[in-house]
Amino acid sequence: MFAAARDLWRLATVARTLARHDALAALEGIGAAPWLVRPMRLLARRGAPEKRLGEALADAAVALGPGFIKLGQALSTRADLIGDRTAADLARLRDRLPPFPAAEARATVAAELGAPVEELFDSFDDRPVAAASIAQVHYATASDGREVAVKILRPGIERAFRRDLDLFLRLARAAERARPRWRRFRLVESVETFADAVEVEMNLSLEAAAAAELRENFAGDPGLNAPAVDWRRTARRVLTTERVVGAPLGDAGALAAAGHDPVDLVALAARATFNQVFRDGFFHGDPHPGNVFVAADGALWLVDFGVMGRLDTATRRFLADVLIGFLEGDYARVAEAHFAMGFVSGDRSRAVFAQALRAIGEPIRDLPTGEISLGRLLAQLFRTAEDFGMPAQPQLLLLQKVMVVAEGVGRALHPGANMWEIARPLVAEWAADRMGPRARAREALEETADMARRLPRIAAHAEAALERLAGAPSSPPGRGARRASAGGRLAAFFAGAAAMAVIFFLALLL
Repeated sequence: MFAAARDLWRLATVARTLARHDALAALEGIGAAPWLVRPMRLLARRGAPEKRLGEALADAAVALGPGFIKLGQALSTRADLIGDRTAADLARLRDRLPPFPAAEARATVAAELGAPVEELFDSFDDRPVAAASIAQVHYATASDGREVAVKILRPGIERAFRRDLDLFLRLARAAERARPRWRRFRLVESVETFADAVEVEMNLSLEAAAAAELRENFAGDPGLNAPAVDWRRTARRVLTTERVVGAPLGDAGALAAAGHDPVDLVALAARATFNQVFRDGFFHGDPHPGNVFVAADGALWLVDFGVMGRLDTATRRFLADVLIGFLEGDYARVAEAHFAMGFVSGDRSRAVFAQALRAIGEPIRDLPTGEISLGRLLAQLFRTAEDFGMPAQPQLLLLQKVMVVAEGVGRALHPGANMWEIARPLVAEWAADRMGPRARAREALEETADMARRLPRIAAHAEAALERLAGAPSSPPGRGARRASAGGRLAAFFAGAAAMAVIFFLALLL
């Protein structure tokens, strides 16, 4: 009863805040209950300067707190749903929020690292260079002279987020109960996934681990980098990394002044996205222009690793099939990829599903490559697949968001470029290597090698079973038992030899 009353009060607060910031159109646009919205219109400000919807929503999100700020950040990447102007207005929620006082930042550092700021750093700039919903960043100089960036969680952020996430979860459960057909959208699971992601974001030691993993993945990639972590000055609520010096990828003027070629930058960004998604299966989940910098030598540096995505090999193969299938107009291949993954139930018609996919793909086939958006194409694909019963796939939705952001960055740098056309041969090469005859032979080699490692144990189990069937006594083995044992060892020898011969033959093929 108390939770329900608290939720109603919070919902009323949301509506009242939207009204005060002239943003009630957002509730009306999603068909919110008129009995809740209409009274709140009385609270709308009179005579105040009119704002665009995106500006009003951004102001309301800041007033409502971190959970709603994160929601606004997510919406800012979906220009395909809310329009370019509204998305741009919401983009300021990413890193241009009011900072918290420097004294609180210093207190957090001291409490987390067990020493005052003056002992840990030769200098510490009290003016934050970025302030976001969860943390803010200060520049400092470590005691060994290195220039570093120090990310510090906002005070009380965990409690504030927990309040909003509990509300979102209860609303999702209520929606699924009231509208059973919405269960296929996995509203509860989506909120839980969001909650898990936020928990990771609020543990900066986990973000440090993600930064270190991505840096390791980039080790052999010229022009792609992630900052090194200062583990001595990192804890749950404080993250210290080397300072990245460069122009933000979204600052076209600064990039031009530095002499960077936008075509080269788009190609490098495409390769960075491809390597993360397909090669490594571990990708940056929030690559907006403020999180990517271009160094003086033209290298790309990624920062802010609170949101990361992972894809297993099967999902990466699925994506390769989908992208290549759409680009080549092979809709049967795209359909089969969905059925093979179990995303679409086997009792659905493959032909009808392929026909629905054709309705998505054909309108873009005659477009110039610069006008094709695979991010938006994936959004259409997932909506169509949901109509055929595919449950929502949170990891794919995150990837689709990343693609939309990456494409937007690419077009801002060079309107005629299409980063996915650039990455197409890389995807095709990866698919041939991972899905062609050589890939199947390599998998067979790995399976055979695994069998060879297990053969001695299998032979021993078989020998013991034969002895039990023969009623062999538990006393020391006699001649018959020794003969059975020798036979088992001989069988294991020949089986192992055969396995090694197969491995050798497959190794020659590879």
